Amino acid sequence: MPNWNQILQEISSIQAQAGQAFDIVRKKYLAQLNAHTGRNVIVYYSGWLSKPTVGGLQINDEDKNGFMMAVHGLDKSKGLDLVLHTPGGAIAATQSIVDYLHKMFKNDIRAFIPQIAMSAGTMIACSCKEIWMGKQSNLGPIDPQLSGVPAYGVLKEFKTACKEVKADPKKTAIWQSIIGQYRPTFLSQCDNSAAAG
Repeated sequence: MPNWNQILQEISSIQAQAGQAFDIVRKKYLAQLNAHTGRNVIVYYSGWLSKPTVGGLQINDEDKNGFMMAVHGLDKSKGLDLVLHTPGGAIAATQSIVDYLHKMFKNDIRAFIPQIAMSAGTMIACSCKEIWMGKQSNLGPIDPQLSGVPAYGVLKEFKTACKEVKADPKKTAIWQSIIGQYRPTFLSQCDNSAAAG
């Protein structure tokens, strides 16, 4: 497989309209992977690392429609190789996608993690019969996270603060400096995430 610079050079050498060059190169390498393995290949790749301020790059209910369109017309008896790069997302959407894919491919699914599959992405990978990763790849925690902060940890910390301040009011200043860093509604968001998880 080529490295990123080689792919960029290949893209720049393609005389295509803006936006089509990436699709042409992507389809070429997916076709090569399909020819090599003899299996169906679907890539679920989010631009969350390169576009951290863009919303909607997490797994959501709309993604099931995307998977349904990608799966339509495939020979399900060949199994599925699922390439994942995602920060995770909604638990219910993830469960629905996993259930759908397992019904379509009779549990013959392998996950490939070229870089990162976090949270719900880890859950998808763990639902597969095999997980393939490189030395640079990693899976993430599956507990609810808000901007990389574990929701359960925040809630536990807050309960500890309440307990300690109630037992010894002199600790208020210490805990105030910690809890004061929480943005408005952060505790409620953690509580909601923990309840959904």
